[in-house]
Parts: sequence; C-alpha cells; structure tokens
Amino acid sequence: MAKVEHNACLRENGGRGSRVRRGGAGDGSTRKTTQIPEEEEHDEEGTGVARRASTVVADARRRPGRRGGDPLLVLAYMLVYVEIAWLILLVVRAARLVIDGWGIPSADSPKDGDAIAAATTPVMDAFAKAVGGYTELEASSLAVGLPEGLMGNSEVGHLNIGAGRVVWQDVVRIDQSVRKDEFAQNPVVHETLTAAKNGTGRLHLCGLVSHGGVHSKQEHLYALLRAAKAVGVPHVYVHFFGDGRDTDPKSGAAYLKELLATMQEIGTGEIATLVGRYYAMDRDKRWDRTELALKGMVLGEGEASEDPLKTVEERYQKGENDEFLKPIVVGGQERRIQDNDNVFFFNYRSDRARQIVQLLGDVDRSPKPDFPYPKNITLVTMTQYKLGYPFRIAFQPQHMGNVLAEWLGKQGVPQVHVAETEKYAHVTFFFNGGVEKAFPLETRDESQDLVPSNKSVATYDLAPEMSAAGVAAQVAKRVNEDDDQDDHHHKFPFVMCNLAPPDMVGHTGVYDAAVVGCTATDKAIGTIYEACKQAGYVLFVTADHGNAEEMKFPDGKPKTSHTTNKVPLIMANAPRGWRLRRDVPGVLGDVAPTVLAAMGLPQPEEMTGQSLLEKE
Repeated sequence: MAKVEHNACLRENGGRGSRVRRGGAGDGSTRKTTQIPEEEEHDEEGTGVARRASTVVADARRRPGRRGGDPLLVLAYMLVYVEIAWLILLVVRAARLVIDGWGIPSADSPKDGDAIAAATTPVMDAFAKAVGGYTELEASSLAVGLPEGLMGNSEVGHLNIGAGRVVWQDVVRIDQSVRKDEFAQNPVVHETLTAAKNGTGRLHLCGLVSHGGVHSKQEHLYALLRAAKAVGVPHVYVHFFGDGRDTDPKSGAAYLKELLATMQEIGTGEIATLVGRYYAMDRDKRWDRTELALKGMVLGEGEASEDPLKTVEERYQKGENDEFLKPIVVGGQERRIQDNDNVFFFNYRSDRARQIVQLLGDVDRSPKPDFPYPKNITLVTMTQYKLGYPFRIAFQPQHMGNVLAEWLGKQGVPQVHVAETEKYAHVTFFFNGGVEKAFPLETRDESQDLVPSNKSVATYDLAPEMSAAGVAAQVAKRVNEDDDQDDHHHKFPFVMCNLAPPDMVGHTGVYDAAVVGCTATDKAIGTIYEACKQAGYVLFVTADHGNAEEMKFPDGKPKTSHTTNKVPLIMANAPRGWRLRRDVPGVLGDVAPTVLAAMGLPQPEEMTGQSLLEKE
C-alpha cells in the first residue's frame, strides 16, 4: 500500500500533515481511537500496516469452506484493513509559544512604563494586525482559578494553558468552602476536631498569620476556630508564624491584635507561641532554624510573655521584625504540643511547611534525631504538602486528568518542550498539570531542549536578552526535524516552548533593560515563526501573565510585579478561512482546546475550556 498523501487534506490543513502513532478523529470529533501495536507501524515504505492487513485478508481467502474462502470473513478482514489504513492519517502540526510576562496594557497602565511598546517588535506588531489571527485572553483572577483581583503568575498560567480548563487553586477552593459555610463539614476537619475533643482535649493550629495571601489566610484560621467552638474542643492553641516577607515587615502586631479580638468574639482560642517564618517555615534545609521554632512550640523555650502583643511591639523597638521573630512563649506547659495531641497546619502553600511537618510528624527525623519530639500526635494538613506524606489532608489535590501533553500522547502525537533553565519547569512540570514525569511520546532531552540560562550575572537586567536566541534556535531545529524512521514526516508534530525575558527582566524593575529584553524576544519569535512557515506548522503565541507592559506605577516608581492585564492569543501560518473568535471572552484555559481543534484532534471531556478556532 503506497504512502497516503491526501492533497485535499493538505490544502485544508495548510501544509504537510504528520502521521500520528495512534488513531484520532481528523475532524475534531470524539470518534473512539484504536491503538496500533508498535510492530504494525509504517516502515519507511509506508507498508508495514498494509502488509499485515494484506496478510490477514489473504489468510481469510485460503480458509476452507466456500469456494474462494468465506466471503463474510473476507469482508470482516477487509474492514479491518480499511480501519488500519484510516489510522495512517495526517494531523496539522502545531507549535505553541508562551511569552512569559507579555501583557496588553490597560487604559490605566502608565504609557511611559510600557517596555513592550518602547521595544522594537515588528513580528508581534504584524501578528496583532493580522485579520482573524488575534484575540485577547484573561490571565488573572478567577479566570485562572485565583482569588478575585489577584494577578496571575507563571506557574498558574502554564497550569491553565496546559490543562485546557480553569485550574482552581487551593486557596480559592478553601475560600469557597468558607464562604458557603461548608468548611466545618469538611470530613477531615470535622473528624480532627472531634478527635481532639474526645482525646486530650487539646487542638493546636499552626501556620502563617497574615493577610499576605501567599501561604495562608487568616480567614481560614478563623473558620477553624469557629468549627472548633461548634464541636466543643476544650482547648485550642494557636502557634503564630510571623510573616513580614509577603507583608509589611512590622505588620504582625496588627494581625495579632485582630486575631486576639476574633478569638474573644468566637469564644475560643489562645496564643501559644509566636515565631518568625524565617525559623518555622525554612525550606533550605537549615534544620537549626526549624529546631528553634519547635523548641518554642514543644518545649516552651523562648521569651516568656503574658502579653504577646506588647512583647512583639517591644521586639520592633529592638529592630526585630515579623519574619525574624525568635520564639515568644505564652502560657505554661499546657499550651505546648504534647503526646497524643491533635495538630492542624493551616498553610495551603506547601513548600515552606514541609520541613517542620517532616520533623514533627515523624516522616524523617534524621536531620534532628535527638530532639524530644512529642509521641503519637495526629498531624493534619490543609492541603497536600508532599506526595507520600502520611498525614490526612483537608483539601485533596485536584485530579488533572488528560491535560494536553497527556492527551496528545494518547492520540499518538509525539511532542517536545523547549525552554531555558529559568522556565524549563514551567514547560514540563506545570504545563503537564503538576506531573513530574514525561507522558508517553513526550521527549525530554535536557542536553538539547533545556537551554542554559545565563548564570554569569546576578540579575537579568545585566543580560536582558537572556537565552531567547538559543531557545528559538532549538525550536527551529525541532520543528524541522524528520522522523527517524521516515524522513518524509516530522518527528514532533507538537512543539511547546517558552521565552522568558519580558518576565524575568521585568522583575528587576529596570525599564531600559526590559525594552532590550522585549526586542530580543520579538526577534526570537521571528526565528520560530520562519521555521514554522518552512516546516508547515501553525504557530500559536500567547503569554502566561502580564509584566513588561506595566513597569511603572502612576507615580513613576518602578513596578516589578505581575499585572492583571489581558494577554494576546495569536494564530499564525494558519490555513485560509481559519480565524480566532473575538466575540466570546477567552481565558488561558481555552488555549489547549484551540490547539486540539487546529490539529484536528478530539477534545477530552475533562477539558472544559472552549476552542476559539473557527473554520470556514
């Protein structure tokens, strides 16, 4: 059977197609797919599958019985032959480029702070003017699963882009349960409080107390206090971790004052320990810091205080701030974490809570084996701090089934992801839905596709081009790479990549450097675009969040943070008659469905985003 080359299909797809390794509906329908065993794939002549099909048909004809074989059996095998031939199909090749920190300025964005507008960007300028190839997406707040009004970030952006749905962050899920008065009915929360009531009568609530919203929320602590009151836990002790990093360095006194008033209003709760996050939330394996916090929480070692608010204010006068508070111990031994107690950690962000629960919860005490840990405590965490930890979890992680990378593998589409060091985790771990390992047919060759970031500079304003040119060159190489077994077909029908300068240089606050970085980024996009045209790929360009378009506050001071502005979605080198919809509000979670529609592949039901692609 000769190699399939459907000219009509090629015209529709805007270029040569790529064979996939398993069947998929070329028209975007939800037709069930059939797996082709490895031994039945095409050989160089395109006859491997056909030869097997011809063999089974010939075998049917040789079967004894009716003259010429059993017609029904021959027909059945011929249908198999046709189905297998259908699996030798062509899909549209696609490249997806995420520009980190490339937003669209709002009406309120200071014009003299727009580093993108000041840069030389002929490629992106032309894309923005292309009829049908440009639309805008929401990349912050509830549109990406964050609390209302909160700016997006690289991790959340890539999660949504790769998942093809709004990925609700843990904080939003907890917020919603509190808002709907469902928090106290959470089975793990309720059972923990009941166990504390029926056990030692002591419940310890541990976590960061501030309105920073990065690691925890005071509203969640208040919800725990109200639930404990409703259950009737006799003694509730709060171990207060000072912030001062995501908040003003000396704002902890106000947060403590608010907490004391709320506990009085609810009618339960007492302060047991105050200690800065520098000690209680270390994540750099500085175990002496973690031990210092535990000495206060477990042994009562620290500055004794009957008035913690006054003590904190006195510490301020001595030059100490919230982050670096050494233990302040309130009350006697009854407020310490003791044998058989119940302990609830209410931080929802995991990374800075791992060390202290590792020791206290007896996961691995080898860093501090001689500490007199309390025995037989029950430790519970708000969210999953690490896979494999034995603790009960109040809010289990979301199931992220059939993200784009996984789904492409199931459809038999080989893929590769390219980025420089600073963003490689984003195009792999985060883009893949928080999964560390590669999915089937996903190539990870870090010797090629992880382009080294410039480590010779302390900050990227000193080298604002970063490694954008290197990333572009590697993407160009990958899109032009032929299949090892068939040089008429491309090795990677899907290529994912990231360009970092607008975000990483934007974070430095150095406007002129960001202009240079954006210029270099546009040049890199041009390199990728030319390669896509040459190889017949449809190029999709978007951003994970804004940054470089708004580098100044209205008062002229440098702005280094992300923005809540929209981001572009661009489709380039697409067939005639294709266009991106602008009549519906798009979000980052719509990008994956749009790419699947362009490639002619079905959209899994787990992807609740909508395709923004229209084909005439």
